[in-house]
Amino acid sequence: MSINKVRKALYLMARILGDINAVKKGTVGKRIARRAAGRATGKSLGKIFK
Repeated sequence: MSINKVRKALYLMARILGDINAVKKGTVGKRIARRAAGRATGKSLGKIFK
């Protein structure tokens, strides 16, 4: 198993645990908004520095 596969699995588990934690705390809306904002920022920065 390569290091990239392990890394991908760890990030996936962290994302799932974060989602579960948000559901428990009742902050799902905030989490969705932050993830959407992060994706938009990443895409725009990717286009600028490409």
